[in-house]
Amino acid sequence: MPHLLRSSLVHAAFGFLLMGGWTLWANHAHGLVWGPALAQGLLSAGLTALLKKTLERLDGRFSGFVALALPPAITASAILATLTIVHRLIGTPELLATIAFPWTMSTLYAVAYNARLVADRRKTAP
Repeated sequence: MPHLLRSSLVHAAFGFLLMGGWTLWANHAHGLVWGPALAQGLLSAGLTALLKKTLERLDGRFSGFVALALPPAITASAILATLTIVHRLIGTPELLATIAFPWTMSTLYAVAYNARLVADRRKTAP
């Protein structure tokens, strides 16, 4: 079981189901909006992987408070723009309600993961 919990595929599938399900709920007044739910699920799975890689690539490029604040700000801005553009293009009825939860969760993840990267780097610094 522990190996399964570390699987990127399992994490992507969980994100797909959770955020796709959220989109269905956020838009429930408009019926079952499968297009936006599928789009959000795919976006969540893909953007999570990209977010992690981006933070890892930015790690060590900045120092001090900037190292803690800038990488998550970059990824949060890019994800907000991506979610907004995609959901506007496909006509998601409840745009704000749809993107609020996935964007908040990805931003919190970015802040926490980046803080861990910075702390780990500081521990190993001479």
